[in-house]
Amino acid sequence: MSQTDRPASRIIPIAQVSSRGGPIAEQAKRGALLDSLPPLSLYIHVPWCVRKCPYCDFNSHQQIGEIPEADYLEALAADLEQTLPLIWGRQIHTVFIGGGTPSLLSGRAIDSILALIRSYLNLWPDAEITLEANPGAVEADRFKSYAASGINRVSLGIQSFNDQHLKALGRVHDVAEANRAIELAVKHFNRVNLDLMFGLPNQTRAQSLDDARQALAFGTEHLSMYQLTIEPNTVFAKYPPVTPDDDTVTDMELGLEQVAKEAGLVRYEVSAFARAGAQARHNLNYWEFGDYIGIGPGAHGKLSFPDRIERFAKLRQPESWIKQAKLRDNSHLAERRKLSAEELPFEFMLNVLRLREGVDVKLYTERTGQQIDSIRSKLERAMDRGLLSSSPGRFQATALGWRFLNDLQSLFL
Repeated sequence: MSQTDRPASRIIPIAQVSSRGGPIAEQAKRGALLDSLPPLSLYIHVPWCVRKCPYCDFNSHQQIGEIPEADYLEALAADLEQTLPLIWGRQIHTVFIGGGTPSLLSGRAIDSILALIRSYLNLWPDAEITLEANPGAVEADRFKSYAASGINRVSLGIQSFNDQHLKALGRVHDVAEANRAIELAVKHFNRVNLDLMFGLPNQTRAQSLDDARQALAFGTEHLSMYQLTIEPNTVFAKYPPVTPDDDTVTDMELGLEQVAKEAGLVRYEVSAFARAGAQARHNLNYWEFGDYIGIGPGAHGKLSFPDRIERFAKLRQPESWIKQAKLRDNSHLAERRKLSAEELPFEFMLNVLRLREGVDVKLYTERTGQQIDSIRSKLERAMDRGLLSSSPGRFQATALGWRFLNDLQSLFL
């Protein structure tokens, strides 16, 4: 059944939520008006990889020779120093060190990064501190050192347990290295996430489910499962591989959800499955439209202030970012802009509708400073099309809305 054939849902008025009085039109002119600031997270970008994967459109760069750790750490400190005036007095709830391949950094470098964070920032005592790692860049001594420094969660980019598929994806590891990396991660860290991909070149449904079962055999508490998509400006965009058709990919997705459910993992976000209490707190802050600062080349950030919300981006090229960050004149910033009142509905819904349970409608006013009436017509349109639940008090995609999430989110543009 297509979206247009779907019978309209009965519209139930959503509770009026307002953070301040005054006409909506006047409030929109002023932009966001926040009574309190959302939780704050920190993202640190490590840009280097052993080899650029053909599907990857992240800001990652193949490194020939030694990584310039000393220069990187000096620039990272300078970047953070220039961010501090924007977040005085605020507490950091989660930290995520991503890439690229952060596990290419030495144990000493990771220790220096965490020491920098503790000395400059007000870090929550029970903060979740995650590090991304690739099986081809994992050593037992490094994992032991990372854990001793304070990393308490690791996210491993496994992608597949099939050597043929790993080769097609351009990965630098094989299945044996993947298994060894997982065993080391489980030994040294209390919390472990495994990244898998499905819809791979020439992959069958049975093979995708076998990948999930092998991942879950380690007692995994959290799985991230992403469909392979062909992104612009990648090798796969220039030389597209043969991938499964849409119906097969849909069957894979439904099967993967069932396999995870049988192992006790609930799909709480479009691409995330977790046991009770094991959800990724850092990512939840993104999806609930929380705040985050991003340091490192190409890192992005979003910060709320009492009267506005701003987005930030740093220079992408590692060499340029290092050079400009050290000048301490904010020339390492590629972008800093205020979100307009017209942008906020889409920015908010782009994130929260990814969550299976959605969010309380009060969060819209708390996080955007806008009143619900400003988007009521869009909400009713989404409910008319059967994409948004009519349950009062929550923003939540229906099963159809999740299937056609891009269409649902675009209604708020």
